Amino acid sequence: MVISMKKFIKHNLIILGFFCCIAGFMLILIFGEKETNSISERRKLKEFPKFRVKTLQDHSYMEDLEAYLLDHFPFRDNLRSMKAYFAYDVLGQLENNDIYIANGYAGKLEYPLKENSVIKAAEKMKAIKAQYFPKAEAYYAIVPDKNYFLADKNGYPSMDYNRLKSLMQERLTDMTYIDIWDTLSIEDYYATDTHWRQECLGETVQQIGDVMGFSEYLFLDYEQKEIEEFYGVYYGQSALPLSSEPLYYLTNETIQMATQWSLEKNKIQPIYMSEEETGFDKYNIFLAGAQALQRIESPLAKTENRLIVFRDSFGSSIVPLFLEAYKEIIVIDTRYISPSLLGEYVDFETENTQILFLYNTLLLNNSSMLK
Repeated sequence: MVISMKKFIKHNLIILGFFCCIAGFMLILIFGEKETNSISERRKLKEFPKFRVKTLQDHSYMEDLEAYLLDHFPFRDNLRSMKAYFAYDVLGQLENNDIYIANGYAGKLEYPLKENSVIKAAEKMKAIKAQYFPKAEAYYAIVPDKNYFLADKNGYPSMDYNRLKSLMQERLTDMTYIDIWDTLSIEDYYATDTHWRQECLGETVQQIGDVMGFSEYLFLDYEQKEIEEFYGVYYGQSALPLSSEPLYYLTNETIQMATQWSLEKNKIQPIYMSEEETGFDKYNIFLAGAQALQRIESPLAKTENRLIVFRDSFGSSIVPLFLEAYKEIIVIDTRYISPSLLGEYVDFETENTQILFLYNTLLLNNSSMLK
């Protein structure tokens, strides 16, 4: 009887403790202070949905309410970190959410090589050239992602990068390939982000300039400015308390005098945004982030030449370093605009125009993002 009573008390204490935890979480959720932004996920958190009969009938109210509750669940970031530590330290997993940490750098697994995707990317590039500048000399460069420097050396699977380059070269025989891989190292990338660091691209810019013939106009003496506490995309995805890092950007009189116009915003803007304008992603300081089409004018350029760059987000930080050599630069991102529309906005037949395709390996391996 004594044993039964002890079991009874024990079981009831467990049940009481469980309900106390649930009640505590509910009280915190209802009365606790609500965050409006998530630094780790670089986005606005959901607001409490307004009740309407229509949204109740089409079930969108319940969906919005569920999203709100998930965003504001008590200790949400702490629980995400606990899950990540459990995966790494207890289960012995080498990655969490495909994110791994090696040599102080966070990377995201990308494998295997999707040959069909790479081939489709090459075919899309060839189609653009055939439609708009069939006789013009065009160049292309491939930006290696961080896995090229990190994954295989640290026991993680990675794509076959040599095969990727071969697939591109086999199909883009009417374009000049610019090999920039030897100009880069893991130190040239952010520790918590996908992208390369602008202040480390001097040798890369020089290599592109040597092949395209504009290196003699480059002015590589810049003033370096800093944005503190940059948190890259892998900071949130890893769910680990990774340290922030500084983001540097390079400027000089040529860059300060240059302006950009974008199709989306339809207004003249400087080359670099202010830190306040960048939003959740400080990398957006470069050319206001990835956009469909931008026209950059550089009044202090040393030539009257013109450059058209087909790019992804890596292009945002390197394009400003070309401004000494080109009076005008057209920047196109066909993730956001169909190539069939380009003729309405861009004159591809202007004299002294050069063409450059600049894509990173992650995009080539997932080329369905290109229109």
